[in-house]
Amino acid sequence: MELRQLRYFAAVAEACHFSRTAAQLHIAQPALSQAIRQLENELGATLLVRTTRRVSLTAAGEFFLGETRRILEAVDASVRGVRKIADGWVGLVRLGLTGTAAHTHLPLIARTVQHSLPSIALEIHADLVTPVQCDRLREGTLDLAVLRPPVVGEGIEARTFATEELAVALPSSHPLSARASIRLEDLADQDFIAYAAPDSVVNAAVFHACQAVGFAPRRAHTAQGTAVLLALVAAGLGLAVLPAGVRAVPFEGAVFRDLENAGSVELALAWRRGDENPALSAVMSALDAELAAA
Repeated sequence: MELRQLRYFAAVAEACHFSRTAAQLHIAQPALSQAIRQLENELGATLLVRTTRRVSLTAAGEFFLGETRRILEAVDASVRGVRKIADGWVGLVRLGLTGTAAHTHLPLIARTVQHSLPSIALEIHADLVTPVQCDRLREGTLDLAVLRPPVVGEGIEARTFATEELAVALPSSHPLSARASIRLEDLADQDFIAYAAPDSVVNAAVFHACQAVGFAPRRAHTAQGTAVLLALVAAGLGLAVLPAGVRAVPFEGAVFRDLENAGSVELALAWRRGDENPALSAVMSALDAELAAA
């Protein structure tokens, strides 16, 4: 039994006329009649009663027409589903984010995907440093990463989409918190709280910026993630130099101030080179348009 035969049968049953149906299907009437007879022979039942004036369904034909419609609707739905997946309209994208990017850029990314690609699901993995994200992209456990370049290792493509100035987070009771803006060199005798990851891009940027103005930061404590880091700042254990996007994470007991001479860090979208996941391509296209307009 072929789908072609089912489609022919459904068309004849609905039109109750062979010649009109043949014209609609752009086939010769004898070929249509033969296809229906082959279907009846295969089923071992008469589906249509043919007279010189009309065509009508037998009881078996009535039943089989309902089943045929169900089968054809399922096939058509399957074809639409396959095409949506192939075109990137349906699927899963596993997204990694570094540090404060979950607070500053995840809302925009999630909103863009929900609006433009509502049938694509995002699986979020936050607070991952760049080397970890690069490893997970290569392993195939992440599809897309928001990270701070440079990327680590081979096989990763990246495109920078934002630059953030560095700012300072201080305990609200700190004497320097009275200033609207602070010079980096004014922090030379302060205790610093840094990310615990030894290969943190932010840590490296802060260290080089401090060296450039004549001192090495005195690291008093480390934290695994931004929330813990800010908790230590609020507790008065030191200050932290972070991307200015940290202001999007209000934290009781901590204040944020502009920092002069501190430089900046970049954010980039990164993906595995040669990744052919159509959902990833669709998400990338949507984000390119949205980030360009942001």
